[in-house]
Amino acid sequence: MGCFFSKKSKRKSSEKDDHTPVSTTNAVPLGNNTDEAPKQYSWDKREKVDPKDYMLTGLKDVTVGRLPGKLNGQQFVIQECENCNIYVFDHSATITIDDCVNCCIVLGPVKGSVFFRDCKDIKCVVACQQFRTRDCKKMEVFLCCATQPIIESSTGMKFGCFQYYYPELAFHFKDAGLSIFNNNWSNIHDFTPVSGENNWSLLPEASAVLDFVPAPDPESEFKSVRISTDSTRSIVPLTTGGRRKDSEESCLFVFFAGEYTTANARKLIDEVTAKGFVLIQTKEVSMRPEDMKRVFQNSAEDLTEWITKGPVIALELNGDGVVEACKNIAHEVFSSTKVFVSDNKNTSSQDVDNFFNFADMQMGL
Repeated sequence: MGCFFSKKSKRKSSEKDDHTPVSTTNAVPLGNNTDEAPKQYSWDKREKVDPKDYMLTGLKDVTVGRLPGKLNGQQFVIQECENCNIYVFDHSATITIDDCVNCCIVLGPVKGSVFFRDCKDIKCVVACQQFRTRDCKKMEVFLCCATQPIIESSTGMKFGCFQYYYPELAFHFKDAGLSIFNNNWSNIHDFTPVSGENNWSLLPEASAVLDFVPAPDPESEFKSVRISTDSTRSIVPLTTGGRRKDSEESCLFVFFAGEYTTANARKLIDEVTAKGFVLIQTKEVSMRPEDMKRVFQNSAEDLTEWITKGPVIALELNGDGVVEACKNIAHEVFSSTKVFVSDNKNTSSQDVDNFFNFADMQMGL
């Protein structure tokens, strides 16, 4: 087969022989046309970004930050600030904090990493996917971190569970792709341990955020943000994490995906804590049919169809009599909701271990 091409004719066209001028009234002119709008490309339509809007540098003795809607998932930088109160009430991509001294910092949900470097005397509230410090001294952190927090060449580090609320915070967690139930705040990895010394510890259980990080000054631009540090209003559930358990009896309570899964989990927390029981840890993970037998053992067959609807939310609750109390709550409050509850206190600890060991493996912890 061949290809067809257009071949220029050798014959002289009649137009060339005809020297009569041709009207160009309707012709389209070549070259620049001042009446024609310049062509628009997608990148031309993007809003111009001023880097100064996404950094705080060299500030001293001031209250500063960003209001909701000002970052919208962009990167942010804080550096060389001293004696400042800094409030970032928005979600962001990553945040780096360098060479800051004696500052109080609140960071809304961060989709990627929060990295403190060469900082000293910092008190902060942070929610992020990854948390790291390097060459830092004396930090007190109320943390929500989806992965294992890492400290490196850092000393005097103290950690507590995230406790914070402002009206847009739940939406910011969603925009940042973070689950309020995946919080490894107490599972710290020290990349540079020193023999015979402890570079980090947990804050006292009764520690209140406002004792460390003040609310925004009523005269500042942040006075309109209605914040709360009451643990019962915190977007992230308050857990005891790696602290010693008061009781040898724990219970596993699992909600399968549904329209009100998050609200149901919150309601359960309110119910059990009102009865004096303690929330140890929570996780939100996806499961496959092959995971069910290993985690739920004899109950796996009845539950397998429910994991196709989405991630499950699991809670470990602790206290003498907690298993019986949870079974009663499941029957009285969540009778129309698909749940798994430990059946008896003799096997409940194994239920807890089976699920959370699986969840930690899934999340790479």
